[in-house]
Order: sequence, then structure tokens, then C-alpha cells
Amino acid sequence: MEKKGKYGRLLTNTALFTAGKFISKLLVFFMMRLYTSCLTPDQYSTADLVVDMANLLIPLACLGISEGIFRNAAAREGNKEDFLNAGLWVLGVGSAGFLLLSPLLTLIPLFRTTAWLIVLYVLMSNLHAVVSQYLCAIGKTGLFAAQGIVNTALTVLLNILFLPILNLGVTGYVLSVVLADGLTTAFLVVCTRLWRSIRPLRRQERRPLVRSMLAFCLPLIPATLCWWVTGVSDRYMVAAMYSHAENGLYAAAYKIPTLLTYAVGIFDSAWRLSVAAEADNREACAAFYTRVWRWYTTLSFVGGAVLILGSRLFAGMLFADAYQSAWMYVPVLTVATVFMGLDTFLGSVYFACRKTTGSMITALCGAGLNLLLNWLLIPTWGAMGASVATLVSYGAVYVLRLITVRRLIPFRVEAVRGTANVLLILTLCVAVTLTGGAGHILSPTAWWLVAGGLGLVLLGINGKALYEMGVCAVRAVLRKSRKREQTADPSAPEKGDTTGS
Repeated sequence: MEKKGKYGRLLTNTALFTAGKFISKLLVFFMMRLYTSCLTPDQYSTADLVVDMANLLIPLACLGISEGIFRNAAAREGNKEDFLNAGLWVLGVGSAGFLLLSPLLTLIPLFRTTAWLIVLYVLMSNLHAVVSQYLCAIGKTGLFAAQGIVNTALTVLLNILFLPILNLGVTGYVLSVVLADGLTTAFLVVCTRLWRSIRPLRRQERRPLVRSMLAFCLPLIPATLCWWVTGVSDRYMVAAMYSHAENGLYAAAYKIPTLLTYAVGIFDSAWRLSVAAEADNREACAAFYTRVWRWYTTLSFVGGAVLILGSRLFAGMLFADAYQSAWMYVPVLTVATVFMGLDTFLGSVYFACRKTTGSMITALCGAGLNLLLNWLLIPTWGAMGASVATLVSYGAVYVLRLITVRRLIPFRVEAVRGTANVLLILTLCVAVTLTGGAGHILSPTAWWLVAGGLGLVLLGINGKALYEMGVCAVRAVLRKSRKREQTADPSAPEKGDTTGS
């Protein structure tokens, strides 16, 4: 019964977060046509670099405390409101320090006129993260999902106002996110009357809570910075070592694989809720990981194959004419994103076991390798060199984490199927890229036939797991339905273990 309950909760939370976040992110994804129509490649490059710099500073300004609040409030022990109040104190101290140091941003030529946008972005994003993560951790997953829709609707409306109507360019692009975060945070506070939970803690109460949360989340800061280096630094290097126009194409191409990134983020939110509650039982947690890892890898590789095969089509739908050549980078970046998603799942082992130093070390290795490969490849290959560097770096972290995390939770990884998936998606990536005319052995049409065949083989390898997922999902829905019927009719007979969810 407990086993079914774990999978039922995971499925329910994933469905809620999908409704609240993925649909919302999908809407923003389709706003790419607006962005590439209203912003030149140079402007889009600048806007993207401003947002990326803000994302680098976000964990530094709040000391990563939103993760500490989530992990502790999601656990079964402790006063959840105390963790919120201690976390808000850390957020206040960190934000004050960030404001004092923020004038240093104006020393960087690229951010001389946009530093104020970065500051607003960081402050609003951190406040939104703390409030939303706390509410999610205490079980208000429905509201957490709803606020994602609210946030996206506000972002889209503000984008339409600031870009084509007011023609605010880079400023409008960034301000739409800042204002959406601020208004969404206000919405959450009002809906939950969160001020009732906020109270000042005495120093002797606050100190042990702050110390325990920082011990957990501080190692995540360098890990987050390393992920930033791996996933974002290449854009700065392409702009500096090649051109802003090339970087604008590269940044646009990266938006197509972000569909997988959104899916990973949604599942990760639901998954962390589950593993935070189950981590104390090592044997049960290993069985839980084994099954979910099988499903997760299946969806990752199949989803990646779909994006690779459709890369040219998606580019035609989403990008203005000046950005069409960006499709060539999509297959490589998609494989990189698949590895990033696998890295994220494996990183949840460190999160569940409170061994976040392992997350930091493996991410540091990936970041170092990424910088080296960027330096070697970008001068010759431009954005394609950056794409390859990103793929290799995420792949290296995948191997390192696969080796190390199983010492903490010994789950089964199905090495043969996993290796076959990796080889197939890498070959598929090469085949689709060569359809652009870069290959001289076969014609573009022949390369498309090869790519289609590889996609079918990959689907066949993962077919059994897809079937198992479908059966489990249907059973979970049926159990939920029977449970609702019994709740509506208390006189109905119990169904025993078959109704457990």
C-alpha cells in the first residue's frame, strides 16, 4: 500500500506541476517568435546575457537559502514556520550584502547601463523562490502549480506591452520577468495570508536553524555556479571570441532543448518532495529510485530523439527568418540537455542524503572541462564548438555521478540499456546534423532515412518501459477514482489494498 502511495503521490505531484509549470513554460516557449521578431540577434544576445548574469548572482545573493527551506520544510520533522522565518532572515542579510556590492556590476562594460535590471531581477527572483518553495514544501502543491500559470500569464502580457507596443527592447524583455515575479509573490502572500506565519526568532532559536540550513545549502552554491559555467559561460565566450550575432543564434537555438529543461524542472520539483520524505529508509529508497530511474531515462532519451528529429521544423515555427540557421546547433544542444537532465536526477541523491558536497565536486569537474573545451573549440567552430563543449561536459558529469551516487543509494541503473540509449542518441544527433549538407558520404535525404531508422530503434529499446509507465499511470488514476467514489459514498465497501494511494 505504501509502495503504491509513493508512486501515486509522485504521479499526482508531477501532474499538478505539469499543469502549472510546463503548460506555462510552453506558452513562453512559443513567444520566441515575438522575441526574434522584436529583437535583433545582437539585442537578443544582450538580453540573454543580462538574464544569465542575474541567474549567476541569484544563489549568491540569497546564499541558496530557498533550497534549505524546501529541504527542511518538506521533511517530516521540525516546525516548518521556523524554517521559513530563519530563511527569510538569511535572505534579508544576503540581499543587503548584494545591494552594497551591486555597483561593481557597472565596472563591466556590457552591464554598465543594465546593472539596475540585474539587481531587480535577482531580488525579485529570490523572494519569489523562497515563498513558492516554502508553500510547495508544506503541501500546497495545487497553489504552487497555479502560481506558475499566473506568473507566465503576467510575463506574456508584459512582454506584449513592453516589446511590440512600447518598443522597450532589452529593458522590456527583462522587466517583464521582474514585474511578473513581484506580482506573483504578492499573489501567493495574499492567498495564503503568509504574514501570519512570519515572526522574528530569538537569536538562540534562529542560530541552530540557520546553521543547519546553511550547512545543507552552501555547498549547493558552488554547484549552481558550476552549472552556470557549464550551461551559460559559453554564450559569453561566443560573444567575446566570435561575435554577438553568432551568440544571438546560439541563444535562440538553446530555447528548443529548453522544452526538456522545463520537463526536468517540473519532475525534479515533484521528485524532491517524494525523496525528502523517503530518504531515511535506504532500502525502500533504492527500490523507489530503481523504478523511477528506468522511467525517467526512457522519457529523457525518447523526448530528446523527438526534439532532434524535429529540430528543423521547430526552428521554422519559432524563429524569424534571420535566425533560421540556428537549427544546426539544436541536435547537439538537445543531447547535452538530455545529459543535464540525467545529471539533475542523479543529483537528487545528494539532496536526499544531505551530501551536497558530492554535487559540488562533480559539477566543478564539469565546469572546468567546459571552460577548457570552449577555449579550444570556439575560435574555430564558433557556436558549434560551444555546443560540443557543453555536451561533453554534461556527459562527463553524468558518468561521475553514476559512479558515485550509488554508494549512497544502491539503485539499479540497467547499464546495457543505458549505454545503448546513449550511443543511439549520439548517432542520431550526428545523422540529423549532417542532413544540413555537412556530410559528403550520403545525401541529405539518405541522412534523414538513417536518422528515422535510428529513432525507431531507440523507441523499440524503450518500448517496454513506456508500456509499464502507461499501465502504472492508468492504475493510479483508477485508484484515485475509486477513492473519490468511496469518499462520496461512505457506505461503499472497502476495496482493501487495491485502493491504496
